Amino acid sequence: MNYRFLIYISYTYAFPIGEPLEKEIKKRGYEVKWFADEPETQKKFSKDKAVLKDIQEAIAYNPHIILSITNSIADFLPGLKVQVFHGIAPSKRNFKKGHFRIRGFFDLYSTQGPFTTQPFKKLQKEHQHFEVVETGWPKLDPLFPLEEIPREKPTILISSTFSKKLSLAYNDEVIDEIKRISEIGKWEFKVVLHPKIPQERVQKFEDIQGENLAYYDTTDLIPLFRESDVLFADSTSVVTEFLLQEKPVVTFRNTQPGPHLINITEVADIEKALENALDPDVSLLEKIQEFNANMHPYKDGKSSERLIDASIKFLHADKSHLKPKPLNLIRKLKVRNNLAFYPLKTYRKPPTY
Repeated sequence: MNYRFLIYISYTYAFPIGEPLEKEIKKRGYEVKWFADEPETQKKFSKDKAVLKDIQEAIAYNPHIILSITNSIADFLPGLKVQVFHGIAPSKRNFKKGHFRIRGFFDLYSTQGPFTTQPFKKLQKEHQHFEVVETGWPKLDPLFPLEEIPREKPTILISSTFSKKLSLAYNDEVIDEIKRISEIGKWEFKVVLHPKIPQERVQKFEDIQGENLAYYDTTDLIPLFRESDVLFADSTSVVTEFLLQEKPVVTFRNTQPGPHLINITEVADIEKALENALDPDVSLLEKIQEFNANMHPYKDGKSSERLIDASIKFLHADKSHLKPKPLNLIRKLKVRNNLAFYPLKTYRKPPTY
């Protein structure tokens, strides 16, 4: 059977998550197309991608399986709806919020490791209108097998979340200290910020670029991971992604500090913390390994393969035991309003599988 897959996204940070899936789908000879429900993202697709330009094209494409790298999707689209997730959950937040919120759009949830699988399995029993399968996260496939890129001096990667309350990108004292340390010359710094960070904050880092510090405007972080010895960040989910290399992370006022992190709360402690991270204790590395085994135990680079297998299997599985999805009228209306920039016509009822 020649399956039709649709990769459904909202923002550009979904590109490096969807691309390993696209590669796996094409390798099998199946059809795959992309759709973005945000107009700015529609402009950012590379020319090599098959893109559906509006919601009518998405309906006409009639996908068998929709791989969603966003939280809410057009419920009226045909196809099995699979939640892939746009990030790794940094903490077990309240089940009614964040990563563990059940919005009623999806038939299958693809989880990344025991840390997320166990809560979703409990939610599956509670709601009974979806199933859960642990596959690993496609974005991390290119990270494995782990390999190092040679470098002349120790390298620090700096990253941030976009939440103003949590982001180091909004702290001018932190930026000034990074500039000061970089000018000493003993380390190289690479900076990459969340795509939603306002340009005026991005400019702060562009302005301090120099011989030992460079800003990168990219969502493809894996090459930067490989080129770096340590990550300096806040509460961004990039922390978890970087840790999977078994490299230390220094966090600034992290909301969920733990023994796997070197967490600091004062600007004056940044330089010393980075020194400690570059010469880590064995106990820290052991804690990182324990954390990784719980968060994302897969190191084979085959999460996309497992996810596609699971999606096709569930497409054909008996789903009569599942309860109907909740009406979710308000959420569905929000999705329709967000799609208002597309020419909307009459929607046809999705087929039953």
